[in-house]
Amino acid sequence: MNTIPADAIPVDSGRESGPAARRQVAAWLLVCCVLVFAIVVVGGVTRLTHSGLSIVEWQPILGTLPPLDEAQWLETFGKYQLTPEYQKVNHAMSLDEFKGIFWWEYFHRLLGRVIGVVFLLPLLWFWWRGRIDEPLALKLASIFVLGGLQGAMGWYMVKSGLVDDPRVSQFRLTAHLSLALAIHAAMLWTALGLLYRDAAAPNAQTAPLRRFSWIITAVIAYTVVTGGFVAGIRAGFAYNTFPLMNGHLVPPEIFMLDPWHLNFFYNMATVQFDHRLGAWLLAVLVPWFWLKARREALSPRANLAIWLLLGVLALQLALGIATLLLVVPIALAAAHQGGAVLLLTAALLANHALRSPPAPAPAGATLRA
Repeated sequence: MNTIPADAIPVDSGRESGPAARRQVAAWLLVCCVLVFAIVVVGGVTRLTHSGLSIVEWQPILGTLPPLDEAQWLETFGKYQLTPEYQKVNHAMSLDEFKGIFWWEYFHRLLGRVIGVVFLLPLLWFWWRGRIDEPLALKLASIFVLGGLQGAMGWYMVKSGLVDDPRVSQFRLTAHLSLALAIHAAMLWTALGLLYRDAAAPNAQTAPLRRFSWIITAVIAYTVVTGGFVAGIRAGFAYNTFPLMNGHLVPPEIFMLDPWHLNFFYNMATVQFDHRLGAWLLAVLVPWFWLKARREALSPRANLAIWLLLGVLALQLALGIATLLLVVPIALAAAHQGGAVLLLTAALLANHALRSPPAPAPAGATLRA
């Protein structure tokens, strides 16, 4: 009877790899991206409803539970009543009204904790099962560290409003928003790299379009940052006309502060003008990019991503204009903030898709000289 050598018998080490494992890791990262999108929108509503200063303590573990009875609600409300925001702005607020702003901030923080758990536990499981190699594990661990820093940045932002002037710093708010989008971008790019291994070596034929796409991505980042300052100093409540700013292409007040550089961070006219400038640049660059892409033989994925970028930009511009003309209604303003995440996502999808091999030439096609 034939026997099989012992060293030829496959042993299940419990470690798994391959395309199926990569798809699972990518799907998990995309779920985390959706959660980041959700927290950006909830964070926008929290800011717009002036709810962000309603919880005056940072308790990452104990703060998971909200007040559970009347005594706890009165204690929480009592802490808020000691803040400058209550004493100078909301001194007539009732307990029921306080609950309204408390819940927005609570759900914003709770969603942050949920994202941390949804990211960390699968990360440990995938690592234990051998579904991520060491380089990928280091990338994912770095993203987790960024998430922890984001939580600290959120509290650092809130602390800036628990002072005599009960408004959070526009610098810290913008940093908080920018870091959220950076985390989203890192997870999305990593997921795309796992799903599309053929794009690991970028396609040289599409290099000019990829450079163009990265320019667009940089302008989107600029527009997000300037949008953070618009939100931080509430510049959206001024110059509520379009396309001109109260009848001017460039408002005369744009350099009214001295020294001049303060205007870029504290002057409503300058901050809103800068944000509009980013929007105008995108309104020119993205259609131009789309037209250039029409002349190239691209992969179906690249074509779809470029169409998506054009469509999301049109939606985001419409949301921005409507938000401005209607003087910042909460629903539209929150949708506009979420649109920033979608626009960045579409730009990254286009850039990554352009790394893939071009579409095969039709049968019988001839080469042009």
